[in-house]
Amino acid sequence: MDQNELKKAVGRAAVAYVKPGEILGVGTGSTVDCFIDALKESGIDVPACVSSSVRSTAKLEAYGYKVVDLNEVEKIGVYVDGADEIDASFAMIKGGGGALTREKIVAMVSDRFVCIADESKKVDVLGKFPLPIEVIPMATQAVAREVERLGGRPVLRDFVTDNGNNILDVHGWAMQDACAWEEKLNQIVGVVTVGLFARRGADVLLLGTSEGVKTFERE
Repeated sequence: MDQNELKKAVGRAAVAYVKPGEILGVGTGSTVDCFIDALKESGIDVPACVSSSVRSTAKLEAYGYKVVDLNEVEKIGVYVDGADEIDASFAMIKGGGGALTREKIVAMVSDRFVCIADESKKVDVLGKFPLPIEVIPMATQAVAREVERLGGRPVLRDFVTDNGNNILDVHGWAMQDACAWEEKLNQIVGVVTVGLFARRGADVLLLGTSEGVKTFERE
C-alpha cells in the first residue's frame, strides 16, 4: 500500500470518531484532506466545523459544510488532524503545513484529539523532522539567534502564515523531554507558537501501516 493509500485509509478510520450533531474540529494537510473526503462520503450530520487553516476551510465549504469561527463555540468534541512526527507519549511535531498556531488553539479547546498519520511519522525521539516555530516578523533574527544558542540550526521558510507571521524550521534537535522543550521555547520573546504539541498531545493515534490501520490510545 503506497503512502497515499495509507492516508486515505486513516482518513476513513477517523470518521468513526465523529459524533453526529457535534461541532467538529478539522486540522490541515494532505492526510486531513483524505479525512474530509471520507467525511463527505459518510453523510454524517455535522452542524458546523472549526477549521485550523484557510486551505481546510475552502475544502470544507466546497463540500457544503458550515465553518464557524472558534470564538462562536465553547468547545469542540473531537479534533482530527495529522502530525509530522509523533512519539510513544503522543507528543507531536506539527506545522509542516504552516498552520501550527491555529492547530494548537483548536486542539486546546477540544475534548479529544484524534491524530491521523502513516507509519513513517511514528518515531522514538522527536526532532528528525525540523521543528517549525512561528515568529513575529520583526523578531525573526532575534529568535533565530536564541535558537542557535540552544544548539539548533534555524532556517527561515519562504512562507507567510495565515496570521501574517514567519516560520523558522529548526534542525538538529533531539527532543526526548518534549514538554520541557515546549515550555523553554515558548519563553523566547517573539515566538508566537512552537510546533511541539506535548502539553496537549494526541489522545488517539490512527496509524496507517502496510498491515492496515492500527489504533493506539493514550493511557
